Amino acid sequence: MSFDATLLANVPVSALRAYDPGHDLPTLRQRFGAALSELGSNENPLGPSPAAMAAAREAVASMWRYPDPVGASLKRVLADRLGVTTSQLVLGNGSHELLMLLAQCFADAAHSVVYSQFGFAVFPIATAAAGALGIAVPALPADHPGAPFGHDLDAMAAAIRPDTRLVYLANPNNPTGSSFSDVELGAFMARVPGDVIVVVDEAYHEYVDRPGLSTAMHLLDRHRNLVVTRTFSKAYGLAGLRMGYLTADPSVAAVLERLRESFNVNGIALAAAEAALGDEAHLGRVRDTNASDRAWLAGELTARGLRVFPSQTNFLLVDTGGDATALEARLFTAGVIVRPMVGYGLGQTVRISVGSRGELDRLLEQL
Repeated sequence: MSFDATLLANVPVSALRAYDPGHDLPTLRQRFGAALSELGSNENPLGPSPAAMAAAREAVASMWRYPDPVGASLKRVLADRLGVTTSQLVLGNGSHELLMLLAQCFADAAHSVVYSQFGFAVFPIATAAAGALGIAVPALPADHPGAPFGHDLDAMAAAIRPDTRLVYLANPNNPTGSSFSDVELGAFMARVPGDVIVVVDEAYHEYVDRPGLSTAMHLLDRHRNLVVTRTFSKAYGLAGLRMGYLTADPSVAAVLERLRESFNVNGIALAAAEAALGDEAHLGRVRDTNASDRAWLAGELTARGLRVFPSQTNFLLVDTGGDATALEARLFTAGVIVRPMVGYGLGQTVRISVGSRGELDRLLEQL
């Protein structure tokens, strides 16, 4: 008798595709060496703070011990930094795990989840994993003056149904780079019923320099149904350690703790993240470098006849004017890695990380 587990998967999982990590980067690093330009994963080219590196090395000596299961020390530092209580914080294996956990705890087959058409890819995955109905709201048009392909907050508010349990937002958003202001978020929250949890993913928060955009955390006291997720993978340069956190009403955090995996965050990540928070000078350099290089790269790409969408992140969404996969393949042969957005339904676009100047120069040479 033959056995095929794919025939046994439940309905939501059967409709999913496995996450596509892109190219085999470890092999490519061996092939191209220092000439490889890794511009597909939105990593921080400046790397982590030296203080975070030192803390991680020290923590290695205790790797045979289980980590603090609640991450108490890091939570105290975060709570002080953010002006919240430790009971409002939940730590995760990157913000990805927390986005999944929210759907697992608050959505099921009897409920719907609302997210934007070009919102972060984890939103529909988390919805499907919970067995909930996903409502993908059409994004703003490509010619929108402020947020092309961005979240249409009015349409998303109108899409909320009596059975809606969660709304996922990303500000700024991956892969579009688009954003919405504090005023727009406040108006949206005023339209959302109090028993619908709104999740605002702020993975790229530290890169924001748009006037009128600060953080959804300012609304936490006013809206107990608001959740804000963040990560140490981007601006803090700790992508390889997988550390994220969320801030929410204590009652939301308490529910998540019931299902959160024991020891979901490792000891090295806890130590490095805490040290990274203390090095504000390094974070400032990361911010300044990204802002200047993002603007420079946008100008260089525009001068080559490509349409560059506005971004508040450490990447640019670029309209190639043709088949993005063909351009990506040509760049790949030269060791320049970018990310085509075909999987998002944006077949003419590629996402290009704001890498080091050397990596960006090689990209421009190939273009």
